[in-house]
Amino acid sequence: MRNLSVVAELILLGIPHTEDLESMLFVLFLGFYIFTLMGNLLILLAIVSSTQLHTPMYFFLCQLSVCDILFPSVSSPKMLFYLSGNSRVISYTGCMSQLFFYHFLGCTECFLYTVMAYDRFVAICDPLRYTVTMSHRVCAILAVGTSFLGCIQATFLTALTFQLPYCGPNEVDYFFCDIPVMLKLACADTLTVEMVGFISVGLMPLSCFLLILTSYSFIVCSILQIQSTEGRRRAFSTCSAHLTAILLFYMPVVLIYLQPTPNPWLNAPVQILNNLVTPMLNPLIYSLRNKEVKYSLRKVLQQVAFLPEK
Repeated sequence: MRNLSVVAELILLGIPHTEDLESMLFVLFLGFYIFTLMGNLLILLAIVSSTQLHTPMYFFLCQLSVCDILFPSVSSPKMLFYLSGNSRVISYTGCMSQLFFYHFLGCTECFLYTVMAYDRFVAICDPLRYTVTMSHRVCAILAVGTSFLGCIQATFLTALTFQLPYCGPNEVDYFFCDIPVMLKLACADTLTVEMVGFISVGLMPLSCFLLILTSYSFIVCSILQIQSTEGRRRAFSTCSAHLTAILLFYMPVVLIYLQPTPNPWLNAPVQILNNLVTPMLNPLIYSLRNKEVKYSLRKVLQQVAFLPEK
C-alpha cells in the first residue's frame, strides 16, 4: 500500500541549467533585489512627503510600490540564500506559504492595474466628476478590494494545489514553489487540478486585461477629441507609463501560465523577469516621464543623501 503521508521538507533544485553559475547569479540577482527595494521605497517616500502627490493616481501607485517590494521578497531571499552556497531545503509549510503569497501579491497587482486603468478613465473621460467618483472612501474600498480578491484567488489556488497528497519525491525542479512544479510531485492524478488551475489562473488576468482594454479604448477616443496638441500630449503622457507597466506585467503571465506545454528553458528566465526585473523597472517607468514625481524624488534625495539643490 502506498504511503500517502505528507513530506516534511522539500529541496529547491534552483534555476534549471545554471550549474556552476551560482556565484554570478547571486551577485546579479542581489543587485536586482536591492535596486527593487530601494527604487520602490524612494517612490513611496516621494509620494508620502509631497502633498501635491496625494491624489488617487499616486495613492494606487503607493499600493503598487508596496506590492513590488513584497512580491520579489516571496522567492528572492530563499533563492539568494541557496545561491550563496547554503541549504536548498524548504519546509512543506514554507513551500505552501511561497505559493500562497506569490499568487496573492500577483493577483492583487493584477486587480490593481485594472483599478489604475479605471482611475485614468475617470480622470480623462469624466474629469468634472473625478473628485466625486474617486473620493477617499472609494479609493480605500478599491484598495482593500484588490487585496481581498487577491487573497481569495490565492487561497483557492493554494488549497487546490496542496489538497493533493505529496509523499515523495521531494525535489522541486525550480527556484521556488509554484503550481506547475508542485503538481509534478503529487502522488495522485493531477489532470483535474491542472485544468481547474489553468482556467482559474488564465481567467482572472484575462478578465482584468479586457477591462483595461475597455478603459483605454474610451480613453484614446477621449484624447483624440482634445483640440490642442499639448493637451493630447499631456493626456497620452499620463497614460503611457501605466500602459508600459501593464505590458511588462502581462507578458510574463501569458508566457508562463497560458502556454500549452511547460518549457523550463523559457519559464525560468521569464519568471525571473516577472519576479525581479519588472518590480525593479516600475519605479523608473513611473518617474522618468513624470515631472512631479521627479521633483519630489529629488527633494527626498536631497534630504537623505545631502544632494545640492538646483
